[in-house]
Amino acid sequence: VIRCAQCGHPATDDIGFNSRCTRCGAELHSCAQCASFDPGSRFECMQAIPARVSPKNTQNSCSLFAPRTTVERETTTPRTNDARKAFDDLFNF
Repeated sequence: VIRCAQCGHPATDDIGFNSRCTRCGAELHSCAQCASFDPGSRFECMQAIPARVSPKNTQNSCSLFAPRTTVERETTTPRTNDARKAFDDLFNF
């Protein structure tokens, strides 16, 4: 899933140069949205770039841009609506 770095809203897979978040309007083709963005690296990028790109949250023309993706998994169990079953399970009837 690709999410906006500003608000966390899911974005489409095809991020172009002028793409913006549909929820907050943040520019998606930016360093903060890139998979190579790392605040601890030189020029805050894991790629070998010749100069620092600034600011990191605005649109840029970097040719090494790749949208940051995350894998989300469902961690909650489905809820049961049967109160009697929940009561029986509580007391192991």
